[in-house]
Amino acid sequence: MMLKSILAKNWFFVGIAVMVMTAFYLPGVGLFIKTYKILNIVIFMGFLVTGLTLDTSSILEQLKNIKVLLAALISSLFLFPVIAYFLAHFFFKAPPDIAVGALIIGAAPATIASGTVMTAMALGNIPLSLFICVLTSFASLLTIPFIMSLLLQSTGNSVDLPAMTMLISLIIKVLAPTLIGQILRPHIKSLITPYKKQISIFNQSIVLMIVLNAVSSSTDRILSSDVIIVWIFLFMIGLHSLILCINFGISRILGMDLPSTAAFTIHTSQKTLTISYLVWAEHFYHSHPMALIPPIVYHLTQSIMDTWIAHRFRSKAEKSAALSQG
Repeated sequence: MMLKSILAKNWFFVGIAVMVMTAFYLPGVGLFIKTYKILNIVIFMGFLVTGLTLDTSSILEQLKNIKVLLAALISSLFLFPVIAYFLAHFFFKAPPDIAVGALIIGAAPATIASGTVMTAMALGNIPLSLFICVLTSFASLLTIPFIMSLLLQSTGNSVDLPAMTMLISLIIKVLAPTLIGQILRPHIKSLITPYKKQISIFNQSIVLMIVLNAVSSSTDRILSSDVIIVWIFLFMIGLHSLILCINFGISRILGMDLPSTAAFTIHTSQKTLTISYLVWAEHFYHSHPMALIPPIVYHLTQSIMDTWIAHRFRSKAEKSAALSQG
């Protein structure tokens, strides 16, 4: 009974282990998903569901926090990719896949679901968390192609990255289904509300499919680079710790209250794996097959570390509330 409870609580991490083993022993499954564009269809559905479930009515009041929103935009979409890429370029001279992978996850927007869940766990400012999610998601459609092109060229990387093609692709695959979902939301909101848990499982299952696909395409290199994988984990732990400290420092400089500090620190430091996959699959799959490994590792790192961070913020908020009542 205890084992069943543990598995139910940690099914996502168990699922990742299963996907990794499947990728090594049955790599054809992942390649089948890639060949027949199954994951592209599932991701489109994922962003459609995001549009259907995203309640934007409560986030508009956050427009008055211009400084906070601008800081989130700069930190997430400009500062983060620069730090991630150049640190990875410095620590990993070879293979170049690692630096490119760090850039891919660095340029991605804030994660859609888990950042808000973590903010709620921390008793943080959920409307601010949602606004950071929406703002960085839409802005990243413009920033990803150009920040990646700029940074890759600055280090003499030979990757041919057609910025406009990438922009159009992201608009079609990310913006379009999200907007369709928002348009349909008022008409079917009551129908989807009872299925929040199932929708969350569906979104996490997309991540599991991404892990399967990415590892399947890189099994040979991973087996021959086992030491590098360990260093990638250590690097991502350090990178996420650094970004958390930077965003916490920004929140202190801007004088945010504790709930807003929790939302800003956690959500601005998180990145979505889904958009990272879209960028990798379309532009780096053949030239840098291992470049999605760093984003996957970062996703795991933020999931584990931010759970602890959220509990720390929650404990502080509860102590503050108890003192004010006393």
